[in-house]
Amino acid sequence: MIHSRVNRFILAALFFTSVIANASHAAGKPYHIVILGDSLSSGLGVEPEQAYPSLVQVRLKSSGRDHIKITNASISGSTTAGAVSRLKWFLRAKPDMVILALGANDGLRGLSIKEMEQNLGACIELALDKQIKTVLAGMKIPPNYGQEYTRAFETAFENLSRTYDIPLIPFLLKDVAGKSGLNQADGIHPNADGHKIIARTVLETILEQL
Repeated sequence: MIHSRVNRFILAALFFTSVIANASHAAGKPYHIVILGDSLSSGLGVEPEQAYPSLVQVRLKSSGRDHIKITNASISGSTTAGAVSRLKWFLRAKPDMVILALGANDGLRGLSIKEMEQNLGACIELALDKQIKTVLAGMKIPPNYGQEYTRAFETAFENLSRTYDIPLIPFLLKDVAGKSGLNQADGIHPNADGHKIIARTVLETILEQL
């Protein structure tokens, strides 16, 4: 009888703890997301407020999630080579989520896919070791360096997602790449309308992971 009452007490305590935790999250416990990317994320060629990280922030706020803060840690021209050192600096702020949106420049320059995987893997391990939710954004490139390189490049992101069991945005530029009306004159960087679509893609993944 005593054991039964104790068990009921424990179950009740666990229930109320869960309710309180959920209420705290709903009430707006601060949540910090860092996007580590290159020119596709920094917003090269568009105004800062038109880049998808800023648009995601606006959409979160308009949906009542203004407790979520987005930090755009993206630098134009970045490859995965310096990603770990950059990530270490931003992890000082102890973010809750990191979105890795790097690799496009590695692919466009024909750099080693093995090294790209190693660099991204090191970033993933660094974040996971600190219990930070990590999301990887997949990339695709034109077949300038041959079909074999192109396939290996695209598969690298899938391999990393599977190896580390982390969420993958299959293609950051989904519904944007290759469409002239959504890209700037260079055919690579999204224009303001393109960033709106990317924001939708990224926001969907963020909401799934909260």
